[in-house]
Amino acid sequence: MTIHAVKPSRLLCEASISRVVEMAWEDRTAFEAIEAQFGLNESAVIALMRQQMKPSSFRMWRKRMAGRRTKHAVLREALWLRHRATHSRQ
Repeated sequence: MTIHAVKPSRLLCEASISRVVEMAWEDRTAFEAIEAQFGLNESAVIALMRQQMKPSSFRMWRKRMAGRRTKHAVLREALWLRHRATHSRQ
């Protein structure tokens, strides 16, 4: 019996998918923050982005994210794993 991976979009509602995409586009939000809030590791976020975006937009995003220090808490010594959008209330 083969175990098939569940698509990340099946685990989340539309609002959560939109929020994950927004956080993934944000340069300062580490993948660890997305995992802490939504339970999606880096590979699941990549799969979700691939599914939700046009191919050209996905390629542009992957090029930007490749090796970016701010997307990995370990590389940037992040103190905060929670993302706070600039438009949200304090």
